[in-house]
Amino acid sequence: MPIQHPTYSTGHSGSGASLSTGLLKEAAADELWRQHVCFQAFDGEDAVDISVEHGEQAGQNPGHGEAVCCGTFGELLQGQLPVGSLPLDLHFLVTMPIALFARAHFIPIEGTRSVTVFPPHKVKAKQLAENLVIALDASGGMLLLQSEIPEGKGLASSSADLVATARSIAYCFKRIVPTSLIEKLMAEIEPSDGVMYPGVVAYQQRACTLLSFLGQMPPLAIVGIDEGGTVETVDYDQRRGEISASHRAEYQQLLDRARMAIPQGDTATIGRIATASAVLHQERAPKEHLNSMLKASEATDALGVIVAHSGTMIGIILDRIAADFPLKLRSVLAHVLAFDKSPKLYMTMTGCR
Repeated sequence: MPIQHPTYSTGHSGSGASLSTGLLKEAAADELWRQHVCFQAFDGEDAVDISVEHGEQAGQNPGHGEAVCCGTFGELLQGQLPVGSLPLDLHFLVTMPIALFARAHFIPIEGTRSVTVFPPHKVKAKQLAENLVIALDASGGMLLLQSEIPEGKGLASSSADLVATARSIAYCFKRIVPTSLIEKLMAEIEPSDGVMYPGVVAYQQRACTLLSFLGQMPPLAIVGIDEGGTVETVDYDQRRGEISASHRAEYQQLLDRARMAIPQGDTATIGRIATASAVLHQERAPKEHLNSMLKASEATDALGVIVAHSGTMIGIILDRIAADFPLKLRSVLAHVLAFDKSPKLYMTMTGCR
């Protein structure tokens, strides 16, 4: 089987308002995350800053740029908030970052603004790359993408491609690029999964706007299965309907609980939130094996079940630092193998707490 503090509320409006706390920047300096976000700014500045590295001004003598972005196992929570609770779109999600990565390698070519991308079907990454080099007044070039994240499964493959692309261009030209600019360019292409942030966030995926930075996910493992097929993000987002007022109130309660549970590392509550969201979403995008996975989770005393709300994945969550983790993992696998022959194990991205 392949292996794969308090709530930090922020004020952020679209293409570049300032964040109300420095704790997000502190998270970006975390040992786990800083190599991913070294040329990405989280202060909400509108302007593209210039950095000086090794005595050379940014933008001069650019080299190749390499960068990565992680995926997310579906969403811990996804739904709509009550009418009037937000000034913008009411759709939101809470991320579940996992250690699967999209990698981007940008090679500048002087005298062009166009970008050639490989593999050529990554047209969204090409669009973002060309828009970003124009915003930076930089050269176009060649963009090479390689990803461990399967496409169309709800693991943020497309968002991770776009964020890795932006980071690779920023690294190439030694330009500190505001996250607000990355979000603006992504919003022009498709809804985003919020994977540009170094940790867990509550995020407005349609508006590409941060609701709040929630901290770091505790060390969890997810035994995941793929029910097959693919889901295209834009198509799914356009056809899904509205949610009842009673369910919106439930989503608000679940989000409030997540804002407490994640900073505290409360794995039991995190598992219950994921399970509740999976069950609430079942009437909108049914998972064939949800009941089987719920039964397996209950039988093995796992933390709960998580789904890719706009994808094909479903998983069982375990606390990977619990003393009985090896025993529970074997038990979960035994139950899941009864109805799926190829489960995979995914690990959460967990910064220093």
